[in-house]
Amino acid sequence: MSADDFQLREITEADTDLLVGWMNDPEVDRFWELAGPPERTVAHLATQVALGHTTSYIGEIAGEPMSYWELYRADQDRLGQFYPALPHDGGIHLLLGPATARGRGLAAVLIGAVADRMFAGDAEMSRIVAEPDVRNVRSIRAFERAGFSRTTDIVLPEKRAALMVRER
Repeated sequence: MSADDFQLREITEADTDLLVGWMNDPEVDRFWELAGPPERTVAHLATQVALGHTTSYIGEIAGEPMSYWELYRADQDRLGQFYPALPHDGGIHLLLGPATARGRGLAAVLIGAVADRMFAGDAEMSRIVAEPDVRNVRSIRAFERAGFSRTTDIVLPEKRAALMVRER
C-alpha cells in the first residue's frame, strides 16, 4: 500500500457533517469521545484553532475524504507537561473515518508519510510524539509499524496513554 495518492488539506466548515458522522461511529467514539450533535464537533474544532499550535486536516486518497488529523507542536501543548518535551516536538492525532479504511494497514503507511512530511517541514523538529489510549491496540501497532517506539505510558486527565515517539 502506498501513500502516493494521499493528501492533507486543512479542514473547512464544509467538512463538519463528514466529521460529525465519523465522530458518531461507535468505534471512533470509543477513543475520541466526541459523539453527539454537530455543535460538539464544532466546539472541538474551535478549541483546536484557539490553541494556536494545532492545525486540523482532512486526509484524502484520490480525492476521497478518509481521515481526520490534528498536527501540532507537542512542546507547546498541554501534553508537554506529561513527558520531557523538547523544543519543536511535533505531535499527531488521527482517526480513520470510514470503517472501510480501517484494519487494512493503511494507518501505518499514512502515519509514516505524515511524519516524514512533518520532519521535512521543520528542520528543527527532532522527534514526533503521539499518545493513543493504551486500550487502542490497533493504533499503537500502527504507530509502531510507522517507526514510532512506545517509550512509556502516561496518565492524562482523560486517559492512560502510550507515549509513542519517532526520532528524526
